[in-house]
Amino acid sequence: MYDFVRDVLYDIIRRVGVSIKKETFVNFLTDTLDGRSTLQPADVMVYGWVGGKHVCMDLTGVSPLVGLRAETFAVGQTSLKAASSKMAKDEKMCFHNQQAFISFAFDTFGFLAPKVVDLLHRVQRVMHNNIMSHRSMNVVFMNYDD
Repeated sequence: MYDFVRDVLYDIIRRVGVSIKKETFVNFLTDTLDGRSTLQPADVMVYGWVGGKHVCMDLTGVSPLVGLRAETFAVGQTSLKAASSKMAKDEKMCFHNQQAFISFAFDTFGFLAPKVVDLLHRVQRVMHNNIMSHRSMNVVFMNYDD
């Protein structure tokens, strides 16, 4: 599911005219003090997206059923927890390297974290500004089953 969501997101953003790349290696997502290579991929890199800054996106798909272990169950809690965890881990590094960070967290039942909804609203606005006809809209949203 992760690969499908990443590929569809990439394809839609690319088709509306935004510069984007999948699995882009960046050299700042890992702390050099831990002894690992600092060359880590961003799941998706969107160029010049936030105030001229590039955006590193980390996609995370989770099962909402994991939340059943908690005392109370709330729709979206596993996605929000995953997004929060990724933000704590990667946002600071991106900020220090003049990049923005979006944790693209979703669950298998269709819940999207609020930052993801904001991103998709912006993609929709760009699409409506850049694509004028219904015919060209069909190019963006072609049937992936074909």
